[in-house]
Amino acid sequence: MILSSAERKGDARERLLARLLDTFGEDLPSPEVSLREIAARTETSHALLRYHFGSLSGVLAAMLKAQRSRDNEALFEVAQQGTFDDLVVAIWRAYTRPEQLSRVRSFFHVVGLAAYRPEDFREFIDSLDDLTRMLASLAEREGLDTEEALTMATVAVAAIRGLLLQEVLTPGVRSEDAVALILRMSTGQSVPRTRPGP
Repeated sequence: MILSSAERKGDARERLLARLLDTFGEDLPSPEVSLREIAARTETSHALLRYHFGSLSGVLAAMLKAQRSRDNEALFEVAQQGTFDDLVVAIWRAYTRPEQLSRVRSFFHVVGLAAYRPEDFREFIDSLDDLTRMLASLAEREGLDTEEALTMATVAVAAIRGLLLQEVLTPGVRSEDAVALILRMSTGQSVPRTRPGP
C-alpha cells in the first residue's frame, strides 16, 4: 500500500502529537516557553514542530484538543449511565481538580487566540461543541425536544466555562454552590438573589 504525502504527513503529525502528550502528561507547555524549548524537551526539532503545528499556539491547540478528547471519552461513560445532572457534575469535577488548573488556563489562552485568528484554530474551534452535544443528547433522552435540549446544554456549558474562567482569574472565590447554580440556570429555574433587590 502506497501512502500519499498527505497521509504520511498526518501519520507523522499524530506520532509527534503522541510524543508531546507523553512528554507533558496531563499538563500543557506554558505559553511563555518557546517552540525550541518544547522541541528540546520532546527530543525533536523546532522545524518539525513548526512544520506540523505552525507555531507554539498550534502545538497548544493540538495537545489541548487531544487531551479534551480523552477527557470526553471518560465523560461519555458517565453520559451512557447517568443523567444530564450527573454529567454536569462530572464535567465540573473533572475540570476543577487542582491538577487541571494548568490545562484550564491553557484552554482559555487558546480560546483567546482563536477569537483573534479563528482561521488558524478551526480544528480546535470545531471541537468545542463536543460537551454541548453530549449534554443535549442526555436532555433529549430525558424528554426534552431537540431545541430545548440544545438550549439547556448550551447554557450549562457556558456557565461551566464562565465559572472556570472565574476560578482561573480569582482562585478560591468559587461558589460552593456552583454546580447547583449551573443546573438551575440550564433548566431555566430562577436563581435566588444573594442580596435584596430594588
